[in-house]
Amino acid sequence: MSDLFWLSDAQMARLEPYFPKSHGKPRVDDRRVLS
Repeated sequence: MSDLFWLSDAQMARLEPYFPKSHGKPRVDDRRVLS
């Protein structure tokens, strides 16, 4: 598991507008899913 690549805060901020909106269900951590 040491080969994980974590996105920086700036990269996450640029991608955030493209994430789907939550519809009643709690969303999982987007950074963890993308990484």
